[in-house]
Amino acid sequence: MDYLLLLLGLLVLIVGGEFLVKGAVGCSSAFKISPLVIGMTVVSFGTSAPELLVSLQSALDGNPGIAIGNVVGSNIANIALVLGITVIIFPIIAERQTKFIDYPMMLLACILFYVFGLDNVIELYEGIILFGILVAFTTYLVVNSRRKTKKAEKAQEEEGDGEYTDALKYPIWKSIVFLLIGLAALYFGSEWFVDGAVGIAEVLLEGNPDKESIIGVTVVALGTSAPELVASIVAAVRKQSDISVGNLIGSNIFNVFAVIGITAIVKPIEVSDQVLNFDMYWMLGIMLAMIPILLLGKRIGRVKGFLLFGSYAAYVAVILMQIKGVL
Repeated sequence: MDYLLLLLGLLVLIVGGEFLVKGAVGCSSAFKISPLVIGMTVVSFGTSAPELLVSLQSALDGNPGIAIGNVVGSNIANIALVLGITVIIFPIIAERQTKFIDYPMMLLACILFYVFGLDNVIELYEGIILFGILVAFTTYLVVNSRRKTKKAEKAQEEEGDGEYTDALKYPIWKSIVFLLIGLAALYFGSEWFVDGAVGIAEVLLEGNPDKESIIGVTVVALGTSAPELVASIVAAVRKQSDISVGNLIGSNIFNVFAVIGITAIVKPIEVSDQVLNFDMYWMLGIMLAMIPILLLGKRIGRVKGFLLFGSYAAYVAVILMQIKGVL
């Protein structure tokens, strides 16, 4: 049953990724917004919505600290794991806007996250600052993109690739429906994939005293990143690399500014020394490593992908050694 659930989840994830990319391309054309901005906003916000709901529910249940581990782990996985695997499969070219606007904002979000957590708590006013930056940045992205896209509207309508040429001709309602179907499929596919994978891992690790910790660091972490992973791979394969990169960078921005921001507004979030002195450093290190990855060379290729994936493997290995008491 676990294997069936795993395969079903994977299938639904792939189908969801197809619908999501079709809907995103259609919405991009209908709203006169670039695919990159659609990836940075609608797609990334949608794939990160589960993290927001989990964090808010945890805050209401009196455990707001769960949001910290949720966001730090997700941010590390999005870049090191998801982007790494995506470019290993299909190298992508990062746009100028990604390098000089979107990435700096992601780095700023992570630095603010760290600075606000240095006193071991993220307060109400800090949450308001974080969420306010998100609103301002999203507004800037949409307004700026619409201005640029209107100037090149005719050229953009003549572009397209394969089946996605037709996607640009969809009525807006159909594009939105495709987008919603894709997001829903990614959510439920991820849930089923995780449930199946956890069930299989529990059997394979039967008798291991660290079973739950190992499963949490590996299987569950991979499963919760599955929506971003599948959406990014499908977008890259369909030559919509703007959506692929925008999804990941936008997801990290949303995780900090919205998930942490809104959760802190609901209830101050405690930040443990373990997160500050270990996980935060890994997150910042991987974000800083993106500088040469983005700026050296025209594209993010397979070598860079293996370096990113290797950093994630090292992160997981260190955690597992801590669990085992080696470190």
